[in-house]
Amino acid sequence: MAGRNHLFIPGPTNTPHEVLSAMHLPMEDHRSPIFPDLFKPILADLKKIFRTEAGQCFVYPATGTAGWEVALTNCLNPGDKVLIYRFGQFGHLWMDMARRLGFDVECHEVEWGKGIPLDVLEARLKADSQHEIKAVLATHNETSTGVTSNISGVRQAMNAASHPALLFVDGVSSIASLEFKMDEWGVDAAISGSQKGFMLPAGAAILAFSQKAITASETTTYPRAFLSLKDQINSNKEGYTPYTPSTPMLHGLRKSLDLLLAEGLDNVYARHYRLAEGVRRAVAAWGLRLCAHPGFESDTVTAIVVPADKDARHVISTAFSKYNISLGAGLTEVAGKVFRIGHIGDMNDVSLLGALAGVEMAMLDNGFDIKPGSGVAAAIEYYRSTAQ
Repeated sequence: MAGRNHLFIPGPTNTPHEVLSAMHLPMEDHRSPIFPDLFKPILADLKKIFRTEAGQCFVYPATGTAGWEVALTNCLNPGDKVLIYRFGQFGHLWMDMARRLGFDVECHEVEWGKGIPLDVLEARLKADSQHEIKAVLATHNETSTGVTSNISGVRQAMNAASHPALLFVDGVSSIASLEFKMDEWGVDAAISGSQKGFMLPAGAAILAFSQKAITASETTTYPRAFLSLKDQINSNKEGYTPYTPSTPMLHGLRKSLDLLLAEGLDNVYARHYRLAEGVRRAVAAWGLRLCAHPGFESDTVTAIVVPADKDARHVISTAFSKYNISLGAGLTEVAGKVFRIGHIGDMNDVSLLGALAGVEMAMLDNGFDIKPGSGVAAAIEYYRSTAQ
């Protein structure tokens, strides 16, 4: 098929030309005296992305999933109790990891399509008078359902309960795309990955830890080796890494940070909201609904519920095989019930209009009762009226 594949999944995302070019370079000595000239500024500029002055940032040659494990094993002790709300596939996987690592996991089920119930959280923490809960695990943006939770509200609930638990946040599909304020929100461990808002290939776990979390890591007894925070801290202070890094990834990250900071984080957040709102208006024009309940809608991915007599997998298959468009599939409990449009990272109005046109054609091919052009038209009117 002529032309490129059009990638509209919530990750990996489209990598800008400038980032790809920055990564295309010969291998280099990561122990050379000039390597810190690359690495130290990256760590400093990551603090601007996480919006932390007091925290410390780290880059592991791994993935966001490894980032979950870094937070758990460096800041907690074996058998510690952690609290998590399960409302999507990635929250489920984090819960499963914590259990497999031997932590005492208290998991509360939430309807898929909603996020963290702040009133329930506050009540549970107030009931924990002995402070047995050592960490709250919060999924900021649940990509499987297109749901964003209120992390500022999570911190307010913890403060209202006067609870000392650490706050760990999965920001893999939110950081560098959605508003994130680590210091202001009192986040102790923020976890992201290279392949989402940072617009890189998968392969880097990008994290930030508060001083409270780093202090906890100094006395915890959970075994760790490759994922040790202490090893990172000791090497990073001189501008090096404790083991061989992916130098092309770091050069790509350098360029990605340049692009994000040049655009301005507030502008990045506003762009993602605007692109997402155009998609949401298209969905409404089609007469379909979001998986996310009102107030929980994500600005990085939209999960669209298909009618009961349709299978979302057919839409995804047709879009790929006939129109060369990649859409996100529904996962586990929503498999076949939703398809997802990712609008995160290197994306603009025309990109999304192409996605919406392809989705319309795939739905029409599968017998959906929609008017051709209706979603595209709704998005066009919104984008035109809000263009700068």
